Amino acid sequence: MTARTHTRARGTSVRLVAVAALISRANPFQHSSARVRRPPTRADAILTVGTPLEWADATDRLAYVREHGVDQFIAMWQRSQKLERNDDLVWGDEIEYAVLKVDAERARCVLRGPEIRDELAAKEDDHAYRVEGCAWHPEYGRWMIEGTPRRPYSGYAADLCRVERNMRLRRRRLLSALRPDEICPTLVNFPHFGVGDFACFGDGSSPGAPGGPIARSASVPDDVIHPHPRFATLTANIRERRGETVRATPPRFFDEKTPADANPHVEGVDAMAYGMGACCLQVTFQARDATEARYCYDQLAALAPVMLALTAASPCWRGVLAETDARWDVIAASVDDRRPAEDGRGSSEPDERLAGAGVRPLPRSRYGSISRYAFACATGEKQVERFCDVDAPLDEAALAKLKAAGVDDALARHVAHLFVRDPLVIFEGLVEELDDSTATDHFDNLQSTNWNTVRLKPPVGLGVGGVGSDPSLREPGWRAEFRPMEVQLTDFENAAFAVFSVLVTRVVLAFDLSLYVPLSRVDANMRRAQRRDAATTERFYFRRQLAPDSDEAPSKFDNCCGGSDDDVFEEMTCQEIIDGKGDYFPGLAPLAYAYLDHIGCDPDTFKRVSAYIELVRKKASGEALTGAAWIRNFVTAHPDYKKDSVVSAKVARDLAVAAHEVGIGERPAPELTGGVAVRPVSPDGAWDVRLKPDKIPTADERRELLARYARRGAFQEGTV
Repeated sequence: MTARTHTRARGTSVRLVAVAALISRANPFQHSSARVRRPPTRADAILTVGTPLEWADATDRLAYVREHGVDQFIAMWQRSQKLERNDDLVWGDEIEYAVLKVDAERARCVLRGPEIRDELAAKEDDHAYRVEGCAWHPEYGRWMIEGTPRRPYSGYAADLCRVERNMRLRRRRLLSALRPDEICPTLVNFPHFGVGDFACFGDGSSPGAPGGPIARSASVPDDVIHPHPRFATLTANIRERRGETVRATPPRFFDEKTPADANPHVEGVDAMAYGMGACCLQVTFQARDATEARYCYDQLAALAPVMLALTAASPCWRGVLAETDARWDVIAASVDDRRPAEDGRGSSEPDERLAGAGVRPLPRSRYGSISRYAFACATGEKQVERFCDVDAPLDEAALAKLKAAGVDDALARHVAHLFVRDPLVIFEGLVEELDDSTATDHFDNLQSTNWNTVRLKPPVGLGVGGVGSDPSLREPGWRAEFRPMEVQLTDFENAAFAVFSVLVTRVVLAFDLSLYVPLSRVDANMRRAQRRDAATTERFYFRRQLAPDSDEAPSKFDNCCGGSDDDVFEEMTCQEIIDGKGDYFPGLAPLAYAYLDHIGCDPDTFKRVSAYIELVRKKASGEALTGAAWIRNFVTAHPDYKKDSVVSAKVARDLAVAAHEVGIGERPAPELTGGVAVRPVSPDGAWDVRLKPDKIPTADERRELLARYARRGAFQEGTV
């Protein structure tokens, strides 16, 4: 271990507290994409002193946190029930970036993320007078940074054009903080991560050796984890609860010269950093009220596999081409804390301190698709409940307490399912000391470490809220966070998928559509979505009868039980889902166009949003490549590739540089963007330049400046 390695648990550490966050109650790594309605400052992220407990010390307090987490949810829910909500749509996106150091032969993950984030945050504070800005947040990987809009997007059509502008501003400002030998491609994962000397500090020195006490990985040193002790504690506690090192096994792609006896899986993917170091694109929407949020949560869960397939962009792991295109199962394995008895790989001694005594079967990792729909069907036909056909264990004590408090059955089961897990990071001094009537820490502890394709986020209920309150002061309402999408190489693509996602929610609400299919089919879709070329070759179970049977539906959302028979879904390609099928399924893209026409979208906005919709259509048809297909083509066409499925250091370096150049508009990639040219992005103009009154320090500097411009001819463009 080097001197820069983490000091875990027993040292003084900090806990990030987001104040007045629009997208608060997120997981420890996914900070709010639209934090506050006023421009925030660094004071809005308070560093509170605390000590995260090691697993041996935390186990005696797990039951308390679980029990009181339910109490805290009930308190939040009861507060929210007292307010009539009619919140406006506000929303935001999150993009994660990797920072790499590059020379002629290789690229390495440079462990400067915290340093760069602090520099950017300070400059953002200095530019708080600007209406448009960015917010920067720590990520799990020390080489990573997360960027979000500083101010949320509004519910007006014109703000759909803000999305790409803000993403471009984020990239420009991040570029301004990089050194000459650094790049920031929006790759999901660096293909050589975990191979040899793949990481370095800013001065080029190497981190400690693999095998450290936190991850116990044979390929990844602990130094690559963000130095905030919460991340190290989370990593170690997942491993210790599990009883062994985490391990993902992405299937190997067998090329012409791949040895026939090669391991069928990519070997050595044995650290949380492989999964939590994967970059993604997330979008969070504020709903009108709890009913709308829960309905959108369900619809987005059904849509998630399709969006994962369309955005797939991670076909390489640990220097090897995989047979899969997307990250999902790798992340699921990287945070899987289940003991042998829980995941079926063996037996475990019961431990009454753990949830389910540590032996209750848990059919999936903490990172997965949803296990239950959350909407409560008002018609009494219970079709939504019938579609919850997968094994979803419940904490029975939590369920009984929730229902006794008046929480409806669907929401009570949604919450009780969260509490079949154990809290993973507990802070000393923040357990019994908390007031359940106002605190939410224990609920957040479980909510934030159930990483599903969609997350339902309740309001805290302690601030200003409800109909009649000042919208500028109102606390965040009920929200749904959409989490399956992989980050794209260009801001145009990222904006297209973010905008398309929000349009789908508007289409569902405006046309009273239902996307419900059985959750067993959603699980099947998630498996299919990760396969190679899934966007153009796989078929997905999708609802074919979207609209109500008649115009006489008594109220909105009753279409959850629509359909003249039980067989209201069928298998469709991504192209059929997006463009339509036959005369009975209109397709999501035509519905989006119809919605824009219905609301009277202005011509300029319509033109730009049309480009986004067309890109999604082209990704679904194959006219535009997915990021995974583009990366795979780059690797297999590289002169150093030996057709043996191995991605060498030089190939990985050239891929990273090419991806960076595509992202900043220096390298055309029409096959990726559907023919749309990416306008160049540079650090020029990233920050405002102050008209300083300060005296030029030395006479020599003054003379040099005067000599440069005195007695010259008329100004000509390009001469400065």
